Amino acid sequence: MESAVGTRKNPARFSIRVAACVCALLVSAAIAQNAPQKEAPVTSHAVGPFDVKVTPQDDKIEATLGRMSLDKQYHGDLEATGKGQMLTASTDVKGSAAYVAVERVTGTLKGRSGSFALQHSGMMTRGVPQLTITVVPDSGTGQLMGIVGKMRINIAGDGKHSYDFEYTVPKTD
Repeated sequence: MESAVGTRKNPARFSIRVAACVCALLVSAAIAQNAPQKEAPVTSHAVGPFDVKVTPQDDKIEATLGRMSLDKQYHGDLEATGKGQMLTASTDVKGSAAYVAVERVTGTLKGRSGSFALQHSGMMTRGVPQLTITVVPDSGTGQLMGIVGKMRINIAGDGKHSYDFEYTVPKTD
C-alpha cells in the first residue's frame, strides 16, 4: 500500500490510478446499462363465478369444532378446480364463528396453466365478516410458478359465489 506521500513523489502514477478507477466505473456503468432489464411484474385481475361443495367430515371433535372438505369449480378468468380442507369453530353467540382452510387450485388462469395453494382465514364477529385469502408463497407450479396474490369472495343474496383475484405472475421468457 502506498502512502499519500508516495503519490506526491510520483504524480504520474497517481494520475494513472485515478484514470484506471474512473475507467473501471465507466465500464461497470456501461455493462449495467446494456444488461437485459427484467420488467417489473404487472398486477392482474381475474373475476368469475365459482361453485363450492362443502362436506362435513365424521371426526367432529366437539359440538363447536368441525372439519370439512372443499370441492370447488372456478369459472371465468380462472378455469380450475379447488380441493381443500377447512376447520371451523362456532360459538354460542349468534353470528360469531371462525374458519381456516387450505386449498389447491389447479387449472388455467387467463391462459396460464398450473396450480397454486390458497390459505383462508375467516372470522365473523356478531355478523360482521372478515376474510383473508392469500396465495401460499412459492406454491405455484407450471406457468403459475412465482404467483402471489389475494382473493376476495362475494356471496350474492341468492347464494351464488364469485371471486375477485388480484395477482402477479412473473413474466416468462
